[in-house]
Amino acid sequence: MTTQEWINLSDRYIMSTYKRHPLVLTRGLGVHVWDSEGRCYLDLVGGIAVCALGHAHPKVVTAIKEQVENLSHVSNLYHIVPQILLARLLVENSPFDKAFFCNSGAEANEAAIKLARKHASEHMGGRYELITMQDSFHGRTLATVTATAQKRFHAGFEPLPAGFRYVPYNDLPALEAAVTKKTCGVLVEPIQGESGVVIPDPGYLPGIRRICDEKGLLMIADEVQTGIGRTGMLFACEQTEVVPDMITGRFWRRKKSPRPSFREATDRPSAAIRWPARPRWPRWKQSLTRGSSITAGRWGNISSPGSEN
Repeated sequence: MTTQEWINLSDRYIMSTYKRHPLVLTRGLGVHVWDSEGRCYLDLVGGIAVCALGHAHPKVVTAIKEQVENLSHVSNLYHIVPQILLARLLVENSPFDKAFFCNSGAEANEAAIKLARKHASEHMGGRYELITMQDSFHGRTLATVTATAQKRFHAGFEPLPAGFRYVPYNDLPALEAAVTKKTCGVLVEPIQGESGVVIPDPGYLPGIRRICDEKGLLMIADEVQTGIGRTGMLFACEQTEVVPDMITGRFWRRKKSPRPSFREATDRPSAAIRWPARPRWPRWKQSLTRGSSITAGRWGNISSPGSEN
């Protein structure tokens, strides 16, 4: 079939949620991909920053082959060794003590929003609003698209869920002024990606941490685009030694890993409002080459229902 014939089939059977380039990619090797007409391209997209190891890497192929020959998907009704080892690897290389695995960056952010609201409902007098930044991008679920402060992503989906306020990025006075009695936290990208590579002032993330500490708010860092080594550190927040209460990320997946359910995560404490002796980031000791999307947090430092704190 010709390229146009494949595109015609795609247009006929697949919903046009994205405007695709007129290419039909058929194979890849390392940093190169080939289309249906045999033309070679240098792949600088990497699956939108997910497939950083390239295509058909022999170690990746071997790992996938070994896994599917040993055990396929078995659900979260059981404990699975690769999942346990990956969680330990993440925890031992960060200030966080629990990890929640899911399928996508949007789901990771959705989980963080729900965790923030759950904590606020139990320990913050029912606060529910999150402050996010103009020109941000947090996902395409109904909650995360609302958290995304760009009208072009909102069009056609109104009325949007309540509970989000927007302020300009890199503007600490505006952020502080936006805090109300309903505010439970701040959701921010350390570097904005969808609106361009927008790097904030060096004091911006520390300033958000200070405001959250002073006002008793949760700080959530969306590192779907910046996490897992993409800025030279395991997470971009390490560049300023800021430790959020929760962090979300996405990394290359070896397989469709079994994932803990959201109920499992929310049965435990989620994140700390106050951190008198804030932990530091450990040195990045190992490379992360398998998994899915994550929401990580300082779960052990917020009281569970019925405790004294």
